[in-house]
Amino acid sequence: MDLEKLKEFIEFMDANNLCELEIEEEGTRIRLKKYSDEQPPVITSIPAQQKADKVEEREGVMEIKSPMVGTFYRAPSPGARPYVEIGDTVKPGDMVCIIEAMKLMNEIKAEEGGRIIDILVENGQPVEFGQILFVMEPA
Repeated sequence: MDLEKLKEFIEFMDANNLCELEIEEEGTRIRLKKYSDEQPPVITSIPAQQKADKVEEREGVMEIKSPMVGTFYRAPSPGARPYVEIGDTVKPGDMVCIIEAMKLMNEIKAEEGGRIIDILVENGQPVEFGQILFVMEPA
């Protein structure tokens, strides 16, 4: 990726008051983050997708992927029952988890119906954009 394109992305972030931007283009992925004096940088360790390789081997399954970077939560609050467990059947529109991003709780809903056969992320773990969260069998 050339320097001019990188400068354009930084200007885009400034113009739209963004703190973080992730772009994937032609097999190259770049993540830009900026911090203000009021917000000290937060350093997190993002675990590798250990089970993700297994997903690619399965045919006839659907994946629910993270639509954003954030923190994955299986339940509405600590100690509450998780939205879904392995073996649960979900319908389109059913909530499956929450992803916290920029102090906002984003409800993640199933786009299609099916049965949850695997949960690939632990509660409270950071997730990446496009990371596989759940694996489902079609209904």
